[in-house]
Amino acid sequence: MRYRRFGRTELQMPVFSCGGMRYQYSWRDDQVEGITQASQDNLEATIRRALDLGIYHIETARGYGTSEVQLGRILPQLPREPLIIQTKVSPKPDAEEFRHTFEQSLANLRLDYVDLLGLHGINTPEILEYSLRPGGCLDIARQLQAQGKVRFIGFSTHGPTQVIVDAIATNQFDYVNLHWYYINQHNWPALMAAAERDMGVFIISPSNKGGLLYKPSQTLLDLCFPLSPMVFNDLFCLSHPQVHTLSLGAAHATDFDEHLKALPLLEQATQYLPPIIERLEDEAIEVLGEDWVKNWHRGLPEPDETPGNLNIPVILWLRNLAIAYDMVEYAKMRYNLLSNGGHWFPGNTAAQVQNLDLNNCLSASPYQSQIPELLADAHHRLGDKPLQRLSKSE
Repeated sequence: MRYRRFGRTELQMPVFSCGGMRYQYSWRDDQVEGITQASQDNLEATIRRALDLGIYHIETARGYGTSEVQLGRILPQLPREPLIIQTKVSPKPDAEEFRHTFEQSLANLRLDYVDLLGLHGINTPEILEYSLRPGGCLDIARQLQAQGKVRFIGFSTHGPTQVIVDAIATNQFDYVNLHWYYINQHNWPALMAAAERDMGVFIISPSNKGGLLYKPSQTLLDLCFPLSPMVFNDLFCLSHPQVHTLSLGAAHATDFDEHLKALPLLEQATQYLPPIIERLEDEAIEVLGEDWVKNWHRGLPEPDETPGNLNIPVILWLRNLAIAYDMVEYAKMRYNLLSNGGHWFPGNTAAQVQNLDLNNCLSASPYQSQIPELLADAHHRLGDKPLQRLSKSE
């Protein structure tokens, strides 16, 4: 395993973390009594495999169903000192509710303290405001820190880049969990802002949200050769020193294996990455057109600026991936979360685009006249049964 200094926390963070949202028995808290021995055995085997590999960072959240409770059945059996345990609690307008929820997390984990506490889901200016206001959730987190129950405080986010940058600019957080990987690099300004403030940077779900890379399309396999798409993406992320760790949401003990192939290649990233990136870019240009690839994102409105609350940037981005790289399954998974993802994945699909006048909101786009037709095409390609987020409690 390789390790990187996790910003000002000074923790030696493994470049891979053991994320805790895929190995639990259920996403529902009320099913704790039904946890099967097979599920618990699988979770414990996954944790022990992670530790054998030197992956000492184990990450979970109060919103991950039975994950904390199941971890609480093995963590007390392990030496505490090398472990870096992280949980996340969603900010609430009532800060005392935040405190109560954290205390439940600590009881579930059967620990005296956690190393990292994340304010989970700072996705909107409103959530940031009631996290930071006097007497808010951050004040509660500081009290918990003073009591020795929390070592370092950070935040996780699925929000717009500007919200992330604004949260980082407060200089109140030691680390950030965010999305950034090859197919979605728009949060780069947030990574740079975090680096300027010496914050730890944890990349969320690089293999799932980063493209369902554990079951890639043949097109993606061909373009990433001689690496697998998963190893390419790991190497791409870790080739940037601003990134400290990638979350591997392992469902089974064997799910680490493919990622491990990236470790001996880290010093050779400048050899492997450029030709693959060039092929990926050339393919997108050949299929979608150079002008579109370079300019499609310019002048697009946010969902709250768009009739029907359409999430035009995300819809067009997913259409690009589906057409250029045959990432249809991934694009459908993300597209059909629209309208159901709340502030975690805001905005609506293009189902009603033909009934909407988008001229004004697209006035800054060089593709003002073409985009309504492209949105309709995206819905035809990707529209399916609406999906819900795995965790419906947040």
